[in-house]
Amino acid sequence: MEKPSHINEIGQMCRPVGQLLQSIGSKWVVLVLIRLSERPKRFSELKREIGTISQKVLTSVLRDLERNGIVDRTVTPSIPPRVDYKLTDLGESLLEPIHALGVWAIEHEGDVSEAQKRFEAQTEPA
Repeated sequence: MEKPSHINEIGQMCRPVGQLLQSIGSKWVVLVLIRLSERPKRFSELKREIGTISQKVLTSVLRDLERNGIVDRTVTPSIPPRVDYKLTDLGESLLEPIHALGVWAIEHEGDVSEAQKRFEAQTEPA
């Protein structure tokens, strides 16, 4: 694929992956990816470590990540069956931009907070 030469071209090229970007941008996805960056984990480990995520939401997040090739799911026959999740190479490649976004958010937290305060002050009813 040819590299885009202008920001508008990037916008055009990103349209087809908009749904993917939306699905990997949720807070739950980021938390799951951070936990899996340490090592492969079982469902129950992920649930326990994240804490506030429901079983239904975690299941949905993991299925989406698996469907998008970001996470591998391995079932080991036992009683009960053991299910492990690990990042694929594609998932590993996603950690760098997530880290960069996290660093940006920390560096600019004060700027964003100030902007929100200014916005709220301007939009308050008189």
